[in-house]
Amino acid sequence: QVQVVESGGGLAQAGGSLRLSCAASMSISSINAMGWYRQAPGKQRELVARITGGGRTRYADSVKGRFTISRDNAKNTVYLQMNSLSPEDTAVYYCNAEVRESDYWGQGTQVTVSS
Repeated sequence: QVQVVESGGGLAQAGGSLRLSCAASMSISSINAMGWYRQAPGKQRELVARITGGGRTRYADSVKGRFTISRDNAKNTVYLQMNSLSPEDTAVYYCNAEVRESDYWGQGTQVTVSS
């Protein structure tokens, strides 16, 4: 069983920045990939950014150039740096860990961007 815990959400103004953190209960170097997803009210959960154990990254088109996913293996933590935020980024952000054939999710952290 892997636990992932998100932190760093909150309220930001349009054009501002926030950094989300996701701490895993196991060495992330042993995790296939970790990702950030988000779900806005009335919408499906969508992938925001993902990083593999080898460091390969993938981003949703809507966040390319604004968001950056990174990892600190020593801290077993993955980060999502979010810049140039817009109200359309308002959602609950979830951390996901892909371990072998299983997915583990955090409880989510709310990000609200005001115009």
